[in-house]
Amino acid sequence: MATPTTSVKDVAVRTVRAAGAATGQLAGGLGTAGLALGLLVLFALVAVTAPIGVGLLIAPAALRSLHALAARERERLTRWGLEVIAPNPPPTRLRAALVDPTTRRELRWLIRHATLGFFLGLLGLWLPVFAVRDGTFPLYWRLVPEGASSTSIGLGSAQSWPDAIAVGLLGLGWIAIVLGLSPAMARLQAAPGRTLLAAGPDTDLSLRVAELTATRAGALDAHATELRRIERSLHDGAQNRLVSVTVLLGAARRMAARDPVAADELLERAQSAAEGALAELRTVVRGILPPVLADRGLAGALSGLAADSPVPCSIDDDIPERCAASVETTAYFVVAEALTNIAKHSGATRATVTVRGRGGRLRLLIEDNGRGGAEEGGGSGLGGIRHRVAAHDGTFRVTSPSGGPTTLQVDLPCGT
Repeated sequence: MATPTTSVKDVAVRTVRAAGAATGQLAGGLGTAGLALGLLVLFALVAVTAPIGVGLLIAPAALRSLHALAARERERLTRWGLEVIAPNPPPTRLRAALVDPTTRRELRWLIRHATLGFFLGLLGLWLPVFAVRDGTFPLYWRLVPEGASSTSIGLGSAQSWPDAIAVGLLGLGWIAIVLGLSPAMARLQAAPGRTLLAAGPDTDLSLRVAELTATRAGALDAHATELRRIERSLHDGAQNRLVSVTVLLGAARRMAARDPVAADELLERAQSAAEGALAELRTVVRGILPPVLADRGLAGALSGLAADSPVPCSIDDDIPERCAASVETTAYFVVAEALTNIAKHSGATRATVTVRGRGGRLRLLIEDNGRGGAEEGGGSGLGGIRHRVAAHDGTFRVTSPSGGPTTLQVDLPCGT
């Protein structure tokens, strides 16, 4: 049974950690709030100059900036909590944007984040500075010029030790405020984004149903394709070798009495065929669920793929927690297929794989310096990757201009 002292210590540790995390959230929110403030000024300029036509020219750029900033805020909020599901891409043309519910919600978020969010972000950074400055004041108060303010808020002047200690006590008060209010301030700063930037009641659910229907069909098709691949591998590889083993053993048994030397040769051939069949079976098993994933995790499995890649490949991974086995398997095969494509078709001399696990999502970025021009179909394997990703309700994007480089971005839910 935990003692009261241990319980108090645990509560104190949790409180300090929560305050630290909240301060980080407020600092990150201050960054996007500063951009929101600048963008709000731009929209004000659009409104003022619209009658003379200038505002109409810069309105599309302002709308694109709004959508980009909203997407950045969704990513930030997702890193610090539950995922913020993005609605359907909003329009950038002015006439369509005026009646688009997503754009209206983003504009409402912009106003709130540029004002309240900016103020809370500044307050979230100032309070810890005040706490440190006033809390340590008794250590350096004699070095403060005479007549200078002793407190962070510009009040009072320390002339003696009691005055300096009083300022130190004010610093303790700041610490109490930081510990007590920072989490609530972070939640208040994030609330408009979580409410207004997520896919809300304005989202067309019929589109989502259609998307899920297509995803399910793609997943079933990918599953059927995988079964056919396994069947072909067993039929053309291991099964043929096992038939050879049976034939050779039968011939060796019949020849054992009259020609022992020939029988030994047949047994050696049968042993070689059996070893080949075993190797084929191991290959098929690795193609279903690579054992290296269970032994070394996704990061170790990807390092193995990079080491075996004909094209020099570097892995940059940051995966704090394990994902569901099916998700890790999908990520593994996505990278394996991508590296195979790079080696076969791109002419690249270098490839990089970046893996990040944040906010319940697993994100992959695969890049090469090849000739580009990658397209789905034509045996590239990109269609298979898309189906694998769609089976988990993930997203897959390919950017491959002629001349390169080629970039593959995959976003998967980690699952449980």
